[in-house]
Amino acid sequence: MASQRETVQIDGRRISLSNLDKVMYPAAGTTKGDVIEYYRTVAPVMIPAVRDRPATRKRWVHGVGTADEPGEVFFQKNLDPRSTPEWVQRVTLHHRHSTNTYPLVNDLPTLIWLAQIAALEIHVPQWRAVETDTMINPDRLVIDLDPGPGAGLPECVEVALLVKPIFDDLGLASVPVTSGSKGIHLYARLDGSQEWEQVSAVARELAKSLEADHPDLVVADQKKTLREGRVLVDWSQNSGQKTTIAPYSLRGRLQPMVAAPRTWEEIGAPDLAHVRYTEMAGRLSTFGDLFAPLHPTPLNPTTLPGTHDAVGSSRPRPRASAGAPRDGARSSGEDDDGTGHAPSSAQVPTRDGDRLTAYRAKRDAAKTPEPVPPEAVSSATPRAGDAFVIHEHHARRLHWDLRLEHEGVLSSFAIPKGIPATTGRNHLAVHTEDHPLEYLTFSGTIPHGEYGAGEMSVWDTGTYEVEKWREDEIIVILHGLPGGGLESVAEGIGRAGEGVRLALIRTDTGSGSVSGGRENWLAHLMKDQAKGHWRRGALGAPDHPAETGAPAPEIAAPGARGGPPPSPMLAQAGTEGLVRDGDWAFEMKWDGIRAIVDARAEPLRLLSRNGIDQTATYPELAGLAELGPAVLDGEIVAQDARGRPDFGLLQQRMNLVGPADVERARRSVPVRIILFDLLEYEGRDLTRLPFRERRAALELLAAGGLPANVQLSPVFDGSIDHVLDASAEHGLEGVVAKRRGSAYEPGRRSGAWLKIKHTQTQEVVVAGWREGKGGREGTLGSLLVGIPDDDGVLRYAGRVGSGFTDRMLAEISGRLRPLERATSPLADIPREDTRDAHWVTPKLVAEVRYGELTSAGRLRHPVWRGWRPDKEPKDVVREA
Repeated sequence: MASQRETVQIDGRRISLSNLDKVMYPAAGTTKGDVIEYYRTVAPVMIPAVRDRPATRKRWVHGVGTADEPGEVFFQKNLDPRSTPEWVQRVTLHHRHSTNTYPLVNDLPTLIWLAQIAALEIHVPQWRAVETDTMINPDRLVIDLDPGPGAGLPECVEVALLVKPIFDDLGLASVPVTSGSKGIHLYARLDGSQEWEQVSAVARELAKSLEADHPDLVVADQKKTLREGRVLVDWSQNSGQKTTIAPYSLRGRLQPMVAAPRTWEEIGAPDLAHVRYTEMAGRLSTFGDLFAPLHPTPLNPTTLPGTHDAVGSSRPRPRASAGAPRDGARSSGEDDDGTGHAPSSAQVPTRDGDRLTAYRAKRDAAKTPEPVPPEAVSSATPRAGDAFVIHEHHARRLHWDLRLEHEGVLSSFAIPKGIPATTGRNHLAVHTEDHPLEYLTFSGTIPHGEYGAGEMSVWDTGTYEVEKWREDEIIVILHGLPGGGLESVAEGIGRAGEGVRLALIRTDTGSGSVSGGRENWLAHLMKDQAKGHWRRGALGAPDHPAETGAPAPEIAAPGARGGPPPSPMLAQAGTEGLVRDGDWAFEMKWDGIRAIVDARAEPLRLLSRNGIDQTATYPELAGLAELGPAVLDGEIVAQDARGRPDFGLLQQRMNLVGPADVERARRSVPVRIILFDLLEYEGRDLTRLPFRERRAALELLAAGGLPANVQLSPVFDGSIDHVLDASAEHGLEGVVAKRRGSAYEPGRRSGAWLKIKHTQTQEVVVAGWREGKGGREGTLGSLLVGIPDDDGVLRYAGRVGSGFTDRMLAEISGRLRPLERATSPLADIPREDTRDAHWVTPKLVAEVRYGELTSAGRLRHPVWRGWRPDKEPKDVVREA
């Protein structure tokens, strides 16, 4: 073949291209020109996935060949200095037995040059390096699902759907990648605080636990003799010496397939297949960069976080310095909420006595006109102050910054929609790093390329009064300038001349401080109750009748406990498409158990959804009595170490009645309650009022103070997509949408409330179990479950065989054995699923997570979540 050579310029680099018509994939007729064009197409999404990672290449100089005559492959680590363009970025690492210089695929010219030399496959580690012999702590974890003989992609999918809940429970963002070869790679984002040995150990334990729970499906040992019909969960690629095929890379197979990032919905689809290179342009148009959640913050070579010497280096390895200050540099739009405020992963720990460390780390005094005071040299008690400023900030997206003088600095909140104009609206407020007092008078232009770049001007400024300043709630009265932005706000809510009374309420439920962290809060205007004094009787008649047109509610005698409180109103399952019109309010969906709080008289009662009094089980919530005389609706939750509701933890508190058992569990698993509705107050039935008025009444009640373990469920307006994104970011179940004009419908599953969940869950009735095998011999292997149909007939819904610990298995067995019966309570269970079955009286309700429903109405890949003692079989309905 004649050497068809041409020289092109790409981003200012000259590259000589040759033999563009050479066939690299004979079975498909794919040429080198096609390969180069493919890598040019995917470069915008592939380069961020491989940036700063030493790249190992697999080259097929003469093509991949055929099944009968495979092409010769060259596996290359070291660069040849004679043939490598001088502009290719590179890094040198001294290993135990060799010294290699690797390319860093950080730009389009380098990627095209690699395609030109027939480097079809690019492999990278889970760590980065930009200096000689410096390895950055891993920023991602990878699990390689490799099917053995007799297994394939469907079995890999089954394992992938077992791994995802584990990543979710750990709070790790995850992305599946079909490898383009046989299996699936599962990536999870890490914060860079652990060395590769620790990450590898975690991955190994995950693989081993999956093998123990699913011995017929999973193997964690590399031995080929053990892999027949099973999926190898290969954890070893987290080693400092290993690499993995890069996302978006071609594969050197007979057909030109690629390592393709996928959505989790695709992974669960029955027609899942590997992706051909010709499909990728269409996928990018449809999905964009699916691997983006795994992109780390770009590195600055002068301040590398969590670094140590290269693997195998003979030199001493210094201790990793995870979390060391960075300069805040990042690519445009990456890990940024659009306001110019970096996310929490980019926050810099503050030092004792200097709360501006994070502020300084993000700014260069030589490049920005912002005030950058010198580093503090003492930890003297700062002066008290009452000044505030609100900046209008035209960064990448317009937003407003509220800064309150507090303990010698300005406690700062970025509010994308600005100060609310009415008391009926809540706006997101993102708590950012503290600012220096000099920022009270700052206005100007922050240069392009700098942190928070854009125009900043003073929208209003003045002084404020503090009514409350807690870790999770701030209430202040802002007194702005005459003619300032706050003046019209005050007039609009009937507080002209009195100042604007603003509440900032933290929506994150974890621990933290308002002095320098980054959390999501909401900003809420408060109309009445100057100085925060709570007036009994403030919840009077509504300003206007309920929109339902219902007759005025009857008024019970104040303070009396009349009949039973209302049964809770229930939400229907829905999708975001159902709430794009009309006036909706959005709340997070809390992963707990429902509770109606009857605080009309002594003693306080906490009633479950099915009317069971659970007050003795949760004695720490006794402080709710202070809110009476009232009936409230809420959710009891237990929180994990990250402050997120954890239904598994709450299981440890359920069904306990003995005082000693309750006290013991209370010490290890405390609970709190999140309130979201007020149904009765001082004898007034509020259920027929529209939600907007019930919510206003609830907020007014809460303004008088709440017990420490009681909080309001924040309400958001605006785009359902943004609220769903926030819910996913914080690891919550989903969102509940409520029509603002809807009445409370006791005991009814109403379309006025819609629950929109990220992962699908389903309540089920346990109908029996099958014997365990392998590691579960002697106990149960799976549960047989059903869902009642509209006629009350219990229909078979599938087998639940994962999500159990040994302790759970023992507890479940103990509950089921006394309920054994001779016949099946299920109407339509297939014969093959009745083998070794033990049947039970269908009295117990549980909850499972699952991938999708089969055409027969079965749950695909159900995973155990726990018992639902607050529900009875008649309460169970099919959610989807």
